[in-house]
Amino acid sequence: MNRTDFERAAGGRKVKFTFNITVHRGRIQNITTPPPLAKELVVTLQEDDMTKQLIRKQEYEFSLNSGFQLTIKNTTPPEPEPEATAATEDNGAE
Repeated sequence: MNRTDFERAAGGRKVKFTFNITVHRGRIQNITTPPPLAKELVVTLQEDDMTKQLIRKQEYEFSLNSGFQLTIKNTTPPEPEPEATAATEDNGAE
C-alpha cells in the first residue's frame, strides 16, 4: 500500500498515519489513545489464529513511519537459560 491507498481508505478524514506502539499479551500498552490505524492493525492481527497466539504470548513493537514502512520488533525479554539456573542452585547447595 502507498500514501494514496491510506488516504483513500481514510475517506478524506485527516488521519495520523505514523505510530509507534507496544503490544503486550495482545493489548496496546504504551499509549492511551492509539491512532485508528494502529488499533485496526492489532484487531486484524487478532483475527488470525496464528498471529493471535504470537501477540498474546510475546511482546512486540510496531512502528509505521512517514514512508509507510512498517517495522515489527520482538521485544520479549529473554528467559533465563535452564543451565544457568541449575548452576546457581548447585552452588547454593554446597
